[in-house]
Amino acid sequence: MEEILDRKKNTVLAKTSPSLFTISDLLVSYLDQLGIKYVFGIPGGAIEPLYNALAVSERHNGPRAIVARHESGAAFMASGYTHDTGRIGVCCATTGPGTTNLITGVASAYANHEPLLVITAQTSIANFGKGAFQESSCTGINTVGMMEYCTRYNTLVSHADQFEHKLTTALMTALSSPCGPVHLSIPLDILRTKFTSGVPNYDIAHLLTKPSLLDYSALDQLCNILSISKTTLFVIGEGASEAIGDIQSIATHFQATLLTTPHGKGLISPYHPLFCGVVGFAGHQCAVDALEDKNLDTVISIGTTFGEWGSNGWDKQHLLNSRLIHIDEQEYNFTYSPMARLHVRGNISEIFNHLKNNFLTQDSSHPISRSTANSNPGSNKDGSCIEIPVRRFSLDDEESYHSDSSPIKPPRLMRLLPKLFPPNTCYIADTGNSFTWATHYLHPYDRRITGKRNARGGLFRACFEFSSMGAAIGCAVGTALARKGQPVVCLTGDGSFLMSGQEITVAVQEKLPVIFIILNDSCLGMVKHGQRLAGAESIGTAIPPTDFSAFAQSMGAQAFSIDSPEDLMQLDIDEIINRPGPTLLDVHIDTEAVPPMGMRMKVLQKDTHQ
Repeated sequence: MEEILDRKKNTVLAKTSPSLFTISDLLVSYLDQLGIKYVFGIPGGAIEPLYNALAVSERHNGPRAIVARHESGAAFMASGYTHDTGRIGVCCATTGPGTTNLITGVASAYANHEPLLVITAQTSIANFGKGAFQESSCTGINTVGMMEYCTRYNTLVSHADQFEHKLTTALMTALSSPCGPVHLSIPLDILRTKFTSGVPNYDIAHLLTKPSLLDYSALDQLCNILSISKTTLFVIGEGASEAIGDIQSIATHFQATLLTTPHGKGLISPYHPLFCGVVGFAGHQCAVDALEDKNLDTVISIGTTFGEWGSNGWDKQHLLNSRLIHIDEQEYNFTYSPMARLHVRGNISEIFNHLKNNFLTQDSSHPISRSTANSNPGSNKDGSCIEIPVRRFSLDDEESYHSDSSPIKPPRLMRLLPKLFPPNTCYIADTGNSFTWATHYLHPYDRRITGKRNARGGLFRACFEFSSMGAAIGCAVGTALARKGQPVVCLTGDGSFLMSGQEITVAVQEKLPVIFIILNDSCLGMVKHGQRLAGAESIGTAIPPTDFSAFAQSMGAQAFSIDSPEDLMQLDIDEIINRPGPTLLDVHIDTEAVPPMGMRMKVLQKDTHQ
């Protein structure tokens, strides 16, 4: 059979035998229509037809399979891909345990409002209820039922004629408010069903294009409030990414203080002269101080969910009160802020474009004030001079941040990373101590102080909300596929790496130069320090010493063991970020360093006393 790729129709065509098209081929054609390049998963008998279609597609530069080592890793890879491309991430698994292994990754996407298309297989319909191998229908281990509570749309495709309609519904639902994963469970015989044409009948890409709807009445109120506000503060969440350049322009015009939630941390340069730090989990006291300013009369939150991490533990005194104005495209996020003075619904880019047109003239010059971006001299490893900018917020432990002691202090590690890696490096922090240290102490030298920004230009991300250990490892692989040519650094713990470290072999196989940095303290660090801070029993946190360098090298990755700041500074970073494959840094950190997790402890103690 001769195969050709019809790019005009976005499908792989069998030139001589169109009767051989299957539902699986049609699914891949729809993915191609949407510009999706990868399907993350693990093959198996029941999902074999989909992998057959992906094999044909790959030969014609269409969507191709990325084989994970565990299905949850596949879901995390899809999450990383969707975050950095704006396209829906796709993951798949075979029936039975393949599908149940996906659930943690899918649940994480659900909690983080990430749009994923999840495709799982079933045994043939004729075999439902007969005890077939790995049966997971409603008469076996009901995987559709299991997915019900961690997806936005969840259905079994029981007839081939349902497929296109259900796929369209799933994709539109994934991108509706609130965004999230959607699940199609497709039996083996349906995946194999012959289809008259490999050409999609629907233009789903067109259906997924959203009009820019604005609440003009609320927008007029916002303009009036800004005009009379004496002191204004912006709280920036992850949802503000596409408008971040205009947001900074408006903030500069009004000399508004800039804060971010932990989710939005990577969108603002830490050295922007209006930036006063992160508010929320592992945040900065300076950010809380800014919110406590008695002269502050307007707090504007942009693209923020206000869950526990982003609301400073549901802080009613400083955030969730009547001086709050909440701007968001996702109406669901307003359920977290019913007490706000004003809710402004609509596309955030359009809202801030309107504000620019209203308040800024084309020839306006609004200098960045507040002691404009001073810098201190520093030096590269080769002794050449660089400019190290000045931050306006303090850290909990400035002494450790500058310490040269061994084993290395985690704050010192975070201080060194931006000196080693280029400004466009994307950092992904895993659940546990990794994201507490990184949220508080990691401040990349992002030189994009003003002007337009890439909509997917955030340089820091952490696995918040559902907080699955090991999520960052798979996420880093998906991010590296989406950001080819840009360095990706995954900060993870020894506990997380022992859960999901096998996914480093995907980076080896795909020749991705991901840098995996393990904060090795031979324990489950966040649990250990949480027990100590709470006065609880010390139990279940010890991990036997592990040589992660040898572990990584055995799987084909480059690896180094790091004990001191000097060890880090001796690394050839140019070689590491340009090599065709991953590098692992096994960093032995000070095991007694206490992470900045005070807000989390306050919430836990409050729950205990209720």
